[in-house]
Amino acid sequence: MLIRSLVAWLAMLAFVAGCALPGHAQVTVKRRVTLMGSLFDISITARDSAGAHAEIDRAVEEITRIENLISEWRPETQISEVNRNAGIRPVTVDREVFELTRRAVQYSNMTGGAFDVSIAAMDKLWRYDGSMTEMPDPEAIRKSIENVGFRHIVLDSLHSTIYLSRPGMKIGFGSIGKGYAADRCRELLQARGVPGGIVNASGDLAAWGEQADGKPWAIGINNPFKTRKMVKVFKIRTGSFATSGSYEKYAEIDGKRFSHIINPQTGYPSTGITSVTISGPSTEFANFLSTSVMVLGVPNGLDLVKRFPGYQCLLLTDHARIVRSRGK
Repeated sequence: MLIRSLVAWLAMLAFVAGCALPGHAQVTVKRRVTLMGSLFDISITARDSAGAHAEIDRAVEEITRIENLISEWRPETQISEVNRNAGIRPVTVDREVFELTRRAVQYSNMTGGAFDVSIAAMDKLWRYDGSMTEMPDPEAIRKSIENVGFRHIVLDSLHSTIYLSRPGMKIGFGSIGKGYAADRCRELLQARGVPGGIVNASGDLAAWGEQADGKPWAIGINNPFKTRKMVKVFKIRTGSFATSGSYEKYAEIDGKRFSHIINPQTGYPSTGITSVTISGPSTEFANFLSTSVMVLGVPNGLDLVKRFPGYQCLLLTDHARIVRSRGK
C-alpha cells in the first residue's frame, strides 16, 4: 500500500527534554527517527531522561524487528519470500506474520475489497510528483489491477503458511503496518511499566498515560484548507488515531485532484475526501478504517465506521466540509 500523507500531528501541551518540571518527578523525552519508510515521533514519560531514552531505544528496536518481518521492499523478509513464491508454493512464516496477514484478509472481506492487502501488486500508473498532465489509458488502468485480489490468498493456520495462488500477486502492509508497529510498541512499553508515551508514525499513533506534568496528551488534526489551523484538538490519556489524506500527495489533472490512495477494485484514485481521521483503541484497526473510508466515500465510509462502536471518524471533503461520525 502506498505511503499515506501526514495530516495529523502531535501537539504537546508541555515538552521537557532532560529536566523535570518544577514539582514533578518525571520528564517527557521525544525523538524522531525514520523507520518503515516513514517518520516516527516517539515520546516517552519516565523518571529521568536517561531512562526515557533507553525506552525509546527499545521502541526503535521493536519497530525495526517488525519492519524486518513484513517489509515488501526488503528482499530478505518473510513477506518478500511469500511474494516471490506467488503461484509457486506456500511459504511458512512466523505466527506473528501469519496473524497479521489473516487480519488483513479479514479487513479486505469486511469492505468487499475496498481495502485489499494484495494491492501491492498493482502496476504503478499514477505519479504524484507533479509530472502527470493527463489520465492514464483506461485499458492500462484495467490491466493494472489484474494481479490484485485478496480472495486468492490461501492461508493454512495449521502449518502457518501463506500462498498467493496467482503468479504476479503480492501482499504488503503499507496501510496497516505502521499502526501495528505503534500498537506493539505501546504494549511492550506498558508491560515494562513505562507510565506514558506516544508512538506517532506520521499521523498514525498510539498513546497511553500522560505527560510529565500530569496533563493529557494533545492530538491536533490539521485543517488542509487553512494553513496552521486545526479542525480539532483531542486531549487523551489512552487511545489511537490514524489519518489518511490526499492533500500532500496527489495528482492534479484538468483541475481535479486524484489521491494517492487507490481503489483496489477499479485502479482509480479515491476522490471526494481530502482527509480522514479515525480514533479508537487500536492503531492498526484505525489504519484500516481510515484507508477504507477514503476509498468508500462519505456515506459508505461512515456506515463502515458505525459498525464498530469503539471507533469514531472525522473527515473533510474536497469541498472543505467537515463530517463527523456519531459521538465525534
